[in-house]
Amino acid sequence: MSGIETGKEPGRSVSRRVLTLLPLALFLLLAALFFIRLGAGDPSKLPSTLIGRSAPPFALAPLDGLLRDGRPVPGLSRVDLDEGVTVVNVWASWCGPCREEHPLLIELAKDRRIRLVGINYKDSPENARRFLGALGNPFVAVGVDPNGRTGIDWGVYGIPETFVVAKGTIVHKHVGPLTEASLNGKLAEAIAEALRR
Repeated sequence: MSGIETGKEPGRSVSRRVLTLLPLALFLLLAALFFIRLGAGDPSKLPSTLIGRSAPPFALAPLDGLLRDGRPVPGLSRVDLDEGVTVVNVWASWCGPCREEHPLLIELAKDRRIRLVGINYKDSPENARRFLGALGNPFVAVGVDPNGRTGIDWGVYGIPETFVVAKGTIVHKHVGPLTEASLNGKLAEAIAEALRR
C-alpha cells in the first residue's frame, strides 16, 4: 500500500468550512452595519417628510379636568394651527426626557409671539394632569392622543418631539428633548423664520 486513504478530498473540506462560516460572516456584517447606523448620528437631525407640508388633519379631545387660570384647557385640532405660529410639543407623563425638557417649555410659553400647545401621547389622563400639576402647564391647549394615531400621522416615533407650525404648515421638527442649545439655536431660528412668513 502506497498510502492511507481517508476518503476525503482536501478541496471538499475547505468548501464545507466556508459554507459553515458564511452565515456567521453575514450575520456579523449585518450586525456591524446595524450598529454603525444606530450610532451614526443625532436623531434630532433626521429629516421629516412633513416639513413644508400642511399639518395632517386631526381633532383631539381635551385633557379632562385640566385647568389653566381657573378655566378648562381646550383640546386641539388641525384648525387651531391655521393662524400665526404654533409650537406643538408631543409629550407624556411616563416619558423621562419630557420631564427634563419641561422647564424649557415653561420658558418658551412666555414668548407671546407664538402659541405653545401639547399632544398628550398614549398617557392616562390622571397621570398627565398630575404631571402638569407638579411641573406647571405651559400649554394653551392640550389634545389627548390615547392610542397614538395622531402621533403616527405626524410622523412621531419617539417622544418628546416638537414641531413649529406656521399658518398650518409644518416648518420644523425637533426630535428628542429640547435643550438650552436647541431652544436658543435651531428652534429659535425656525420660530423667527416662521414669524416672517
